[in-house]
Amino acid sequence: MTNIDLAFSPCPNDTFMFHALLYGCIDTGGLIFQPHIYDVETLNREAENQRFQVTKLSFFAYLTLKEHYHLLDAGAALGFGCGPLLVAKSADVELSKARVAIPGRFTTAHLLLKLRYPELSNVVETRFDNILPGIEAGEFDAGAIIHEGRFIYPNYKCVKIIDLGEWWEKETGLPIPLGCIVARKDEFTTPLHGKIEGLLRRSIEFAFSRRDASRDFIKIHAQEMDDAVIDAHINLYVNEFSLSLGEKGRKAVATLEEMARCRKIL
Repeated sequence: MTNIDLAFSPCPNDTFMFHALLYGCIDTGGLIFQPHIYDVETLNREAENQRFQVTKLSFFAYLTLKEHYHLLDAGAALGFGCGPLLVAKSADVELSKARVAIPGRFTTAHLLLKLRYPELSNVVETRFDNILPGIEAGEFDAGAIIHEGRFIYPNYKCVKIIDLGEWWEKETGLPIPLGCIVARKDEFTTPLHGKIEGLLRRSIEFAFSRRDASRDFIKIHAQEMDDAVIDAHINLYVNEFSLSLGEKGRKAVATLEEMARCRKIL
């Protein structure tokens, strides 16, 4: 038996995908995955120290750490109509002067904001689940929301300024790369890259075939308990690109990197 540290977020798309891998629903061929669950920006920052052998990352973080991590073909959050939203209390907010909350420096939401609004000068990092309450309380003028936030922002009396995913799609014609699963490049983990990738894909296939099997595990970690919100979240972020990036997915990642380098963000 070989232990592998697997780090991922508490969001329903991740817990849905990895449940089978952790709870013996599939044969893992002698690999035992030890879960470590943190919000995505914590994972991005821990990756700087190469803490986990296999970890979820924002694509922005992955692009800054490519020399240390191998991008796995399975497990990505990438697609159409699923990008971050920029929201505020009023559609008339003056963004160049606004205090804009972001869910972390290395999140793809922040990268998209920098690409679309290079003039932003007052961004504030906070946990993704603090952004909507912070806007409601007047702590922030606007915020880039991810995960369940895109389904519940009207509850906080917020309006959408822009769908950054839609902007990306119009600019590129490609799906938006949000998050990925990577494996550390080291003497121990590298020989297992292919096996781990295959097991992740099988875990996702099991999740699709037995959608209710993971529900209790999902609800232990989810921010929103409503089944409709959980289902909407999973349906949006877990798709054919989660099973395999494919040619289109890899082109999207390359385009994001090229745009970031051209704008001197990377």
